[in-house]
Amino acid sequence: MKIENTKAQMRKGVLEYCILTILQNGDAYTSEIISHLKDAKLLVVEGTVYPLLTRLKNAGLLSYRWEESTSGPPRKYYALTETGNFFLRELNTTWSELVKAVNLVTTNKPTTK
Repeated sequence: MKIENTKAQMRKGVLEYCILTILQNGDAYTSEIISHLKDAKLLVVEGTVYPLLTRLKNAGLLSYRWEESTSGPPRKYYALTETGNFFLRELNTTWSELVKAVNLVTTNKPTTK
């Protein structure tokens, strides 16, 4: 088993949560979202983010609007819907519980008999 595969799966598992959290702070277009993720060292490519944004939109968690750009083609800005905000609040609780559980397991290693 290659460690890079496991690390990539761990990142993918939290990507949806991170995107929703980024959008909690306001509307953003895809390049801005990717920039935030890269700044956080979550190595992602557009080919990963676009399908995820579409899936979140289709699930009713995001909406989008087109806005003209002074430096190129129009940009699609994503925003959390009311359902998305509720979903994110639920994820925040789940994330906190998960972090606590993982920390318990990884810092309190059981002794073997």
